[in-house]
Amino acid sequence: MADLSQSVSNVAQRYAVSLFELAKEDDSIDAVGADIDRVEKLLNESDDFRRLVMSPVFSADEQLKAVTAILAKAEIGGYVANFVKLVAKNRRLFVLPGMISAYRGEVAAYRGQATAEVTVAHALSDEQQQELKTALKDVTGKDVSLQITEDASLLGGMIVKVGSRQIDTSLRTKLSKLKLSLKEVG
Repeated sequence: MADLSQSVSNVAQRYAVSLFELAKEDDSIDAVGADIDRVEKLLNESDDFRRLVMSPVFSADEQLKAVTAILAKAEIGGYVANFVKLVAKNRRLFVLPGMISAYRGEVAAYRGQATAEVTVAHALSDEQQQELKTALKDVTGKDVSLQITEDASLLGGMIVKVGSRQIDTSLRTKLSKLKLSLKEVG
């Protein structure tokens, strides 16, 4: 299974690098990033779109037609529309979330930044986000952009991933550790 996830990751990276190089060449990194954000928002908010992207049941032609219509309705054009259509045509649509993440990684590396994936139990205020960015900058030595997702099952605290490092200060994890230690004692 690790080999499959590695090959999927490699595919995502290759596609993302190609998109990034086109955007860089055309000086449209930010515009492409904005459209990438909109595609990701569609993935996160639409169960039907996510099913279309992830399901192997649809043929390449069906995916291409559907994606073309969705992108037109969402008014997403240019490089990102062509990119998503190419991905659909090549039967790689299921790797789109990884491609989005890899594109952001390319942009961050180009700009000397790091991206932190932060999972929180409750929304962070702007002040808390700024404090977290400052703390992560002190640790990494780079400007850090945050990708924040909410997961109420954490109960409290947060999980922060920067590169290969992960810091888990969630209440859920602390309670699990406490439960294990109590089982060992009793």
